[in-house]
Amino acid sequence: MLNLLKTPIGRLRLTGFLEGTSLLVLVFIAVPLKYIMHRPELVKLMGPIHGLLFCLFVFITFSVGVAYKWAFSKITWKVLLACIIPFGTFYIDKYILAPQSAMHEGDEHLN
Repeated sequence: MLNLLKTPIGRLRLTGFLEGTSLLVLVFIAVPLKYIMHRPELVKLMGPIHGLLFCLFVFITFSVGVAYKWAFSKITWKVLLACIIPFGTFYIDKYILAPQSAMHEGDEHLN
Protein backbone atom coordinates (compact mmCIF):
# COMPACT_ATOMS: atom_id res chain seq x y z
CA MET A 1 0.00 0.00 0.00
CA LEU A 2 2.83 2.41 0.82
CA ASN A 3 4.35 1.82 -2.62
CA LEU A 4 1.25 3.45 -4.09
CA LEU A 5 2.25 6.76 -2.52
CA LYS A 6 5.59 6.90 -4.35
CA THR A 7 4.25 7.82 -7.79
CA PRO A 8 1.51 10.14 -9.08
CA ILE A 9 -0.38 7.21 -10.60
CA GLY A 10 -0.07 5.32 -7.33
CA ARG A 11 -1.58 8.25 -5.43
CA LEU A 12 -4.38 8.41 -8.02
CA ARG A 13 -5.04 4.68 -7.58
CA LEU A 14 -5.21 5.04 -3.80
CA THR A 15 -7.49 8.06 -4.04
CA GLY A 16 -9.67 6.16 -6.54
CA PHE A 17 -10.01 3.27 -4.12
CA LEU A 18 -11.01 5.61 -1.28
CA GLU A 19 -13.37 7.63 -3.47
CA GLY A 20 -14.98 4.50 -4.90
CA THR A 21 -15.43 2.99 -1.46
CA SER A 22 -16.97 6.18 -0.09
CA LEU A 23 -19.39 6.31 -3.04
CA LEU A 24 -20.48 2.71 -2.40
CA VAL A 25 -21.01 3.38 1.31
CA LEU A 26 -22.99 6.50 0.48
CA VAL A 27 -25.17 4.98 -2.24
CA PHE A 28 -25.75 1.49 -0.87
CA ILE A 29 -25.73 2.04 2.89
CA ALA A 30 -26.15 5.69 3.91
CA VAL A 31 -28.88 6.73 1.47
CA PRO A 32 -31.06 3.66 2.10
CA LEU A 33 -30.68 4.20 5.85
CA LYS A 34 -31.76 7.80 5.40
CA TYR A 35 -34.86 7.10 3.35
CA ILE A 36 -35.95 3.68 4.61
CA MET A 37 -35.01 3.89 8.28
CA HIS A 38 -35.20 7.71 8.55
CA ARG A 39 -31.61 7.80 9.82
CA PRO A 40 -29.74 10.63 8.01
CA GLU A 41 -26.65 10.57 10.27
CA LEU A 42 -24.47 8.46 7.96
CA VAL A 43 -25.30 10.65 4.96
CA LYS A 44 -24.32 13.71 6.98
CA LEU A 45 -21.01 12.05 7.81
CA MET A 46 -20.21 10.40 4.47
CA GLY A 47 -21.48 13.17 2.18
CA PRO A 48 -18.67 15.64 2.94
CA ILE A 49 -16.04 12.88 3.09
CA HIS A 50 -17.09 11.59 -0.32
CA GLY A 51 -17.24 15.14 -1.70
CA LEU A 52 -13.69 15.83 -0.58
CA LEU A 53 -12.43 12.53 -2.01
CA PHE A 54 -14.29 13.20 -5.27
CA CYS A 55 -12.68 16.64 -5.65
CA LEU A 56 -9.28 15.21 -4.78
CA PHE A 57 -9.72 12.41 -7.33
CA VAL A 58 -10.65 14.89 -10.09
CA PHE A 59 -7.70 17.16 -9.24
CA ILE A 60 -5.21 14.28 -9.12
CA THR A 61 -6.60 12.85 -12.37
CA PHE A 62 -5.93 16.11 -14.19
CA SER A 63 -2.47 16.48 -12.66
CA VAL A 64 -1.52 12.88 -13.55
CA GLY A 65 -2.96 13.34 -17.04
CA VAL A 66 -0.74 16.37 -17.57
CA ALA A 67 2.35 14.78 -15.97
CA TYR A 68 2.08 11.63 -18.07
CA LYS A 69 0.81 13.42 -21.19
CA TRP A 70 -2.39 11.36 -21.37
CA ALA A 71 -4.58 12.10 -24.37
CA PHE A 72 -7.81 13.45 -22.88
CA SER A 73 -9.87 11.66 -25.54
CA LYS A 74 -8.23 8.29 -24.80
CA ILE A 75 -7.63 8.06 -21.05
CA THR A 76 -8.46 11.09 -18.92
CA TRP A 77 -12.19 11.30 -19.68
CA LYS A 78 -12.63 7.60 -18.87
CA VAL A 79 -10.92 8.01 -15.50
CA LEU A 80 -13.07 11.06 -14.73
CA LEU A 81 -16.28 9.28 -15.77
CA ALA A 82 -15.42 6.33 -13.54
CA CYS A 83 -15.66 8.40 -10.36
CA ILE A 84 -19.38 9.07 -10.83
CA ILE A 85 -20.36 5.45 -11.47
CA PRO A 86 -20.56 2.97 -8.58
CA PHE A 87 -17.70 0.47 -8.92
CA GLY A 88 -16.25 2.65 -11.72
CA THR A 89 -13.01 3.52 -9.98
CA PHE A 90 -12.32 -0.16 -9.31
CA TYR A 91 -12.86 -1.01 -12.99
CA ILE A 92 -10.66 1.87 -14.14
CA ASP A 93 -7.97 0.88 -11.66
CA LYS A 94 -7.77 -2.63 -13.07
CA TYR A 95 -8.01 -1.85 -16.77
CA ILE A 96 -6.34 1.57 -17.10
CA LEU A 97 -4.46 2.71 -13.99
CA ALA A 98 -2.68 -0.55 -13.07
CA PRO A 99 -1.33 -1.01 -16.62
CA GLN A 100 -0.30 2.67 -16.72
CA SER A 101 1.40 2.26 -13.36
CA ALA A 102 3.33 -0.79 -14.57
CA MET A 103 4.32 1.03 -17.74
CA HIS A 104 5.72 3.98 -15.74
CA GLU A 105 7.14 1.99 -12.83
CA GLY A 106 10.44 3.88 -12.55
CA ASP A 107 8.94 7.37 -12.85
CA GLU A 108 9.42 8.57 -9.28
CA HIS A 109 10.99 11.72 -10.77
CA LEU A 110 7.48 12.91 -11.72
CA ASN A 111 6.64 13.51 -8.06
